[in-house]
Amino acid sequence: MSLTLLIRNATLPDRRTGIDIGIAGTRIVAIERAIAAEAATIIDAAGDLVSSPFVDAHLHLDSTLSLGLPRLNRSGTLLEGIALWGELKPGLTVEAIHQRARRLCTWSIAQGIGAIRSHVDICDDRLLAVEALVALRTEMAPYLTLQLVAFPQDGFLRYPNSRDNLERALAMGVDVIGGIPHFERTMADGAESVRQLMTIAAERGLMVDMHCDESDDPLSRHIETLASETVRHGMQGRVAGSHLTSMHSMDNYYVSKLIPLIAEAGVSAIANPLINITLQGRHDSYPRRRGMTRVPELMAAGVNVAFGHDCVMDPWYPLGSHDMLEVAGMGLHVAQMTGVDAMRACFDAVTVNAARAIGLDGYGLAVGNRADLVMLDAGDPVEAIRLRAARRMVIHGGRIVAEAPARHSTVTLGHETSKIDWRQPH
Repeated sequence: MSLTLLIRNATLPDRRTGIDIGIAGTRIVAIERAIAAEAATIIDAAGDLVSSPFVDAHLHLDSTLSLGLPRLNRSGTLLEGIALWGELKPGLTVEAIHQRARRLCTWSIAQGIGAIRSHVDICDDRLLAVEALVALRTEMAPYLTLQLVAFPQDGFLRYPNSRDNLERALAMGVDVIGGIPHFERTMADGAESVRQLMTIAAERGLMVDMHCDESDDPLSRHIETLASETVRHGMQGRVAGSHLTSMHSMDNYYVSKLIPLIAEAGVSAIANPLINITLQGRHDSYPRRRGMTRVPELMAAGVNVAFGHDCVMDPWYPLGSHDMLEVAGMGLHVAQMTGVDAMRACFDAVTVNAARAIGLDGYGLAVGNRADLVMLDAGDPVEAIRLRAARRMVIHGGRIVAEAPARHSTVTLGHETSKIDWRQPH
């Protein structure tokens, strides 16, 4: 067997240790102990965790890194962020959107992200963001997989040109149908927007990912309509509901009906821990709701739950470096998922679950799949989350696209100098 790349002595997320991974061209061709083969490049993982890459199931590349344009969000609220984006739109250019999004993509690659699903605002009749990101998708293809969602930010029914813009965006190459039913003028309009968008998606054979019930209002229940329409159109496994924050505030009895409906429909749930907990609960005094959807309950019911970063330094969120381990860590804390299996499930939410939510083909540590991998300065997924582990090596399509040193620190106490080892001894 002739290999282009051979990784030796890796620890895998499923707890196997001392494993070799053989890569030929762009594919994984062997995962076993002591592979007997020559390789153009041999990497000793030295027991470090080697995982499939991180997947960001929910991001807004068109607004990323626009913090401070045209001004800062002084209240930090969702609605002021939407107003700010409306103020910024008239001055947007294809070049500026492309430049900011491209810079973010270089961060993403360095952070070990192999794929991103980005929502793209289509309520700008010029469709500048669509033009910029379709071009960027092609440019980034050798290094990073981008999937684009046609997102009617101002409401599919509420904004008069949304339908025409959606048709144009799809013709330009956008991959997925999006929506925002809770932003329509009435609950009835919200439900109707879901029905119309699902019909369009079903007719075209496209996946769906809707911003759904991003609200503290327990009566915002558009996920119910989305799940029902998924079953009606036979689109199980091809639909995602993003945010679902109203579920945090819903009556437990209603949720006991709703979660099985979501599971039956095969709808993925995409939570965005960093953003959900900062934008929700803004009208509360104390106790203050944190807003993130019911992650452990959804997982327990068999719903595929993924996490997204959502925003990076934009009108809605002034922080972030596109680190999906930070997202997993925040989700773990907010959902109180500190059991061993629960913590590992949060790692899955930014890897395998996220890949499933966006329908990513050829993903995963299996023979025949794409050679997309990340080697982390950690011994297991929980340690990776705890340490926000350095991405020692990032591989996309069998090529090394990013490298970073392991984290090292020294402490001097008098005449004694010690090297700090942050890893747990095994």
